[in-house]
Amino acid sequence: MQKSEQANWSISTIAQAIFVINKHAKTATNPRDLYSLKHKAIRKLIEKKEAKKIGMHFTKNPKKSQQHSDLLIRVGDYYFHVPPSKSDFAEVPHLGTVSESYRNPKTSMTLTKAKNVLQDYTGWRQTSDEKHSGHKQRQAPVFKRLGESYPWKP
Repeated sequence: MQKSEQANWSISTIAQAIFVINKHAKTATNPRDLYSLKHKAIRKLIEKKEAKKIGMHFTKNPKKSQQHSDLLIRVGDYYFHVPPSKSDFAEVPHLGTVSESYRNPKTSMTLTKAKNVLQDYTGWRQTSDEKHSGHKQRQAPVFKRLGESYPWKP
């Protein structure tokens, strides 16, 4: 997509894309790039005043049993949690625990389309070095002929 087409993404489409990216990141084996894309998109939306900081919530599953808070962001009809900055603690109210009664609307966007939408919106592309940085080179198995033994050490 051309840079001029970036403005054509509606806030609703961007919010759906963030939702899909976030949902897949929670179950991905290496979610770092997905979360980076989510955070870059949300940061840009906040800068353009198209997303709003609502407040802070206690984290549902704190790391190492230490309670901390996440920043609640509203983008269109969707709500997302992101790590807060130090200034967020002073700027937004603390809302206590997360309400289990609210769910984001369902969406049927594919992960590929969601990535394309957010990459076009943010202008961020994963470099080939970043794509393969976490992957180990697969080594082909070694097979012996029937009757041959593997060298082993007692």
